[in-house]
Amino acid sequence: MTEPNKTAKPQQPPKMKRAELAPKLDATILKPEAMPAEVHRVATDAMQFGCRAVVAAPVWTQRLAQMVQGSGVRVVSTVAFPFGNAKSTVKAIEATSTIKDGADEIEVMAHLPYILTIDLDAARAELLEIARAARATRKDVVIRVIVEFELLMEQPEDRREQAVECACRAVRESGCDGMLTGTGYHPAGAASAESITMVKKYAGTGLKLKAALMDDAESAQGALESGADLIGSEAAAQVLEALQ
Repeated sequence: MTEPNKTAKPQQPPKMKRAELAPKLDATILKPEAMPAEVHRVATDAMQFGCRAVVAAPVWTQRLAQMVQGSGVRVVSTVAFPFGNAKSTVKAIEATSTIKDGADEIEVMAHLPYILTIDLDAARAELLEIARAARATRKDVVIRVIVEFELLMEQPEDRREQAVECACRAVRESGCDGMLTGTGYHPAGAASAESITMVKKYAGTGLKLKAALMDDAESAQGALESGADLIGSEAAAQVLEALQ
């Protein structure tokens, strides 16, 4: 009778197939120094690999909408990215402008102090003003709200879940469609399995959650297994090239 191999590593779950991940993957280019050729390449990769969408700053929206027209790739534009400290009226104007330029979806950076102080009324009122302006411009526009959820996870334990619940309620009760886990600009990080699991607990089935900056296939698969519905990546082509 042979002895079991005690040093054998646990089997890793099989990688997702490229065709499974691509429809959930948003090719993203948000670095402030991005040049036209880089934005063009990301959009081309998104079309070539069948990504769900291409995400960029509002200055690129009109160009991207023209580039991907008829390809099935959606155009996503950020609003008040990456800090979210503009007045809600200014955010609403930016949202309206980029939707007119051709954005199918917008990702709005929330004003974090409202959430950190668990001020549901203020958080909801801000998002409601933006959502009303956006939907008056295009009824079917998809609105996601960016929250630095890793920052919320660093709050004292007795306030952590309250802050996450506040964020989810503000998004839901303002009529927005979902959330994004972070910007990638905050030192706390963009997403973790722990934060994704907690957000999904309060988001329920009605709000879609996108995990930000998953720049390798393993991270992307892990985020989806933790409960994320969509993935954002600044290395979408490389992520998909790693899969069969």
